[in-house]
Amino acid sequence: MSSSSEPRGLSIAIDYNGISVVGKQEELLHGAMILFTIVFFVVRTSNETLLRLKFIFVTLRCLWMLAADYKGTIRYPRIHAAGAKKQSGSDIFVLTTTEGKFHLLSKTGRIEKSVEAHRGAILAGCWSPDGMSLITVGEDGQAKIWSRSGMLRSTLAQTNSPIYSVAWSPNSAEVLLTNGKNLIIKPLQPAQKSIQWKAHEGLILKVAWNPNNNLILSGAEDCRYKVWDSYGRQMYSSGVHDYPITSVAWAPHGELFAVGSFNTLRLCDTIGWSHSLDKPNTGSIFNISWSNDGTQLAGACGNGHIIFAHVIEKRLEWKNYEATVTSRKNIQVRNVNDEGREKLEFRDRIIKISLSHGHLIVATTTQCYIYSTRNWNTPIIFELKEGNVNLIVQTDRHFMLVDTTGIYVYSYDGRTVSAPKWPGMQPDVLNHLTVTLSNDAIAIRDKTDAKAIHLIDALTGKSLTEGKPYTHKIEVLDIKLDQCGSASERRLAFIDKNRDLYFLAIRTFGAGFRAEKLGVMVNSICWNDTTNMLAAVQEGKFSVWYYPNVLYVDKDLINKTVMEKDSSEFGKSPQIVSFVGNLISIRRMDGSLISTPVSPYPSILHGFVTASKWDDAIRLCRFIKDETVWSCLAAMSAYGKHLQTAEVAYAAISQDETVWSCLAAMSAYGKHLQTAEVAYAAISQADKVQFIQQIKENHIHEMQLAEMALLSGNAKDAEGIFLQAGFIFRAIMLNINLYNWERALDLAIRYKTHVDTVLAYRQKYLDKFERKEIIKQFLQFSNEVEVDWEKIKAKMEMEYQKESDRPAAKRGDKAGSIRQK
Repeated sequence: MSSSSEPRGLSIAIDYNGISVVGKQEELLHGAMILFTIVFFVVRTSNETLLRLKFIFVTLRCLWMLAADYKGTIRYPRIHAAGAKKQSGSDIFVLTTTEGKFHLLSKTGRIEKSVEAHRGAILAGCWSPDGMSLITVGEDGQAKIWSRSGMLRSTLAQTNSPIYSVAWSPNSAEVLLTNGKNLIIKPLQPAQKSIQWKAHEGLILKVAWNPNNNLILSGAEDCRYKVWDSYGRQMYSSGVHDYPITSVAWAPHGELFAVGSFNTLRLCDTIGWSHSLDKPNTGSIFNISWSNDGTQLAGACGNGHIIFAHVIEKRLEWKNYEATVTSRKNIQVRNVNDEGREKLEFRDRIIKISLSHGHLIVATTTQCYIYSTRNWNTPIIFELKEGNVNLIVQTDRHFMLVDTTGIYVYSYDGRTVSAPKWPGMQPDVLNHLTVTLSNDAIAIRDKTDAKAIHLIDALTGKSLTEGKPYTHKIEVLDIKLDQCGSASERRLAFIDKNRDLYFLAIRTFGAGFRAEKLGVMVNSICWNDTTNMLAAVQEGKFSVWYYPNVLYVDKDLINKTVMEKDSSEFGKSPQIVSFVGNLISIRRMDGSLISTPVSPYPSILHGFVTASKWDDAIRLCRFIKDETVWSCLAAMSAYGKHLQTAEVAYAAISQDETVWSCLAAMSAYGKHLQTAEVAYAAISQADKVQFIQQIKENHIHEMQLAEMALLSGNAKDAEGIFLQAGFIFRAIMLNINLYNWERALDLAIRYKTHVDTVLAYRQKYLDKFERKEIIKQFLQFSNEVEVDWEKIKAKMEMEYQKESDRPAAKRGDKAGSIRQK
């Protein structure tokens, strides 16, 4: 069974005993609109009985106040600012009417202010995410921005057709408007350019913009709903429904959205495919609102009723275990090996669950339950500070809860490990793309500056970069930390706005960040759970990097340590769900799961290297051979799970160059010279074999370390080792050989040695290419320092003699590595 922690087979349980209002059909319709929008009150507490009573009371009071001639909608400001506490001044909501007015009401239902806003009906009103502004749109084709007190700030847009729906961008800087068949993203700043595109073949009736994933929903009279990114690029288009789409709404976490039509309620994944389809006898569902925790929704129906629905049947898989949310307060766990079943019951409604690394984490409205797969009877339980958990992330040693007030790291025995903080934190908008956890580190993409990534110690909650985040050159879309290895070798893989994949060492110890590009046109990435192998879906191909650290070792080996295959079988825009063991689960755009295997040899090799079993690693590489027939048999036996045949077949497959390349990179990174020499020889890298032999002949330990760093392409590290060990001449010659002239002269001046040597080699370089000196520092010292090649050669020979006279040095080789000719 493939491992997955993504929802599968979700559905919604509908409460048909919703609230209804008795009256004329026209009054019932608009009464339902009022009832729906006041549902924001319904989601602010976990006491459902008291909640319903308060809901009914406020609703009936509003209906009594406004009587049957009121027609319009209500909007309550929903604040997204992190850690923002509810203030008495924010307990207001707005009602829009068909008369062109909107009313500001207190939470008791008293009208605080009425404003003449539009000619004709106000078709929609919407509070900004920060709760500081209100936008109204109407039949007159105008979009107007208002302050919280109802003062007009600006007329944002004037269109030639009624604006039926409006939505704010996550940062409150732009507004999404409908204009017939078109959608418009209009910035609040007049100097900025608007984005407009044709989105549907019919009149667009409803739009929504999610603050977490920054995706846009639209529904129209062409009977389709579509998903767009914030640049107007289509991500998904549904099939044609029987009736026009009258409502769309994102769940707050952005993982789901709901679509309403005539007698139709559909639950969809963020990509667009449908989890479930229900046919309630409600008429058209004109509006939908989600609860803050994303587990419930309410809809305003054409028959005058409000429909309530609850998300159930969320299914998670990990190895041989399967956990399914069967109802709001029950989970069933199944062991597929022995068909053993456990029914878990909870006191409160289930908000979030996560199954991974041998533990099931369940967050309810008040408590968190920690179950071990070895014992389902006695969970560890602790109280939650905030009853609205948005995200659960697990690692091998601990897990992280994200709610509206912060993020908290816990051990699996329920002990609080840390509560990280960072500048401008907005935990309520974090998701699995913008926060990632390993055993010792947390990476968080900044919400206000999408180029910045905060790096935090998971054990202490303190910044790893002294409060200064790593800043990429463009916006970052997806971040993932590797899960294995020591803390000092922790790596972060991330995808930027250009869909380029980068690889970053997060603990650099003063050397500065080194983000190396690993791939292009990447849609999805995932680390292996037990080894640091990285899988990615690229444009037209699927790739697995068996040893990404090769970027810091030998870039010539990148193409030899990656497995690539055609990705056409996965369809358009597939997403990697999990990478457990040797099996990768990928979800297609239609929601189906496909599992694809990778060779087991790289993971075995990782195990040998981690345990420092270099001889076993060499024997493994020598054991693997190449024949096409054996490859076919290996694939068939692996697919059929016939392990004995797979073992024999894989023993004959030629993956020697790939595995040898991995071993070469690993041994070079681990500074194991003998293994590196054998591995490089196996892949015909004669120049590197010769260089390694030179390193082995030099018995000065510091010199070997520096030259191994050079073998790995880390010239800065090599220079640092030379300087720390007192090999100033070697550091200067290193920069001369790399044509890093200014650095070589800086070192010579700082340590007051070999200035003439640098000037001599610089002049020799210029003479060879018939060029004149242009560097001011060299021009200055060339007039002050005499260059005499005889003296320079004598000083160089003296330096080599000093090295050979060291007790640990071998006198037969004075140069050690590269000597300038």
